Amino acid sequence: MTVDVINIQGEKTGRTAELPDNVFGIEPNKHAVYLAVKQYLANQRQGTHKAKERSEVSGSTRKLHRQKGTGGSRKGDIKNPLYPGGGRIFGPKPRDYSQKLNKKVKALARRSALSSKATLGSIIVLEDFSFEAPKTKAFHGILKALQLHDKKTLFVTAEYEKEVLLSARNLPRTSMILASDLNTYQILNANAIILSESAIEKIKETLV
Repeated sequence: MTVDVINIQGEKTGRTAELPDNVFGIEPNKHAVYLAVKQYLANQRQGTHKAKERSEVSGSTRKLHRQKGTGGSRKGDIKNPLYPGGGRIFGPKPRDYSQKLNKKVKALARRSALSSKATLGSIIVLEDFSFEAPKTKAFHGILKALQLHDKKTLFVTAEYEKEVLLSARNLPRTSMILASDLNTYQILNANAIILSESAIEKIKETLV
């Protein structure tokens, strides 16, 4: 697949970039995408939830009244889960929600997501650029030139660009990621994907 390379003014440079068909032109595998998104979201969960059970609640362990002869129900101590302030029955405990997924399935899911976005025409190739100093207004100007300032945008770079990252991180609908760290969820979650020219080679190395 061949696409035009755009400059930061939003104009065609006259050059084209080749997006490999085995990454951007495959038939999307929906089940692989589902598994990858499910794993990503599960791995975001901290699992630090905790509720106190009967043995952990502070309070007297004295039996409230004798077992028989009162006409009332049998009761234990004040920490009984049926009383206000008592322990919780089967409450949440800290646990690990992370899931494992085969590397080949994860790669297939990323290729499927990228192919889906390419089919929709949601991938833009931008010529490499850099900033001398962080400037959010300058980065916003690039998005405006590309008519993406009001869309959820994922910007993919080949290397860590500190000034570009600092310029983009305050924009509410824009996120940046290294090509080597691409994941299925972020690809699908974006309305548009901007690839720097050098990022294409990194994606080839990772997914081909």
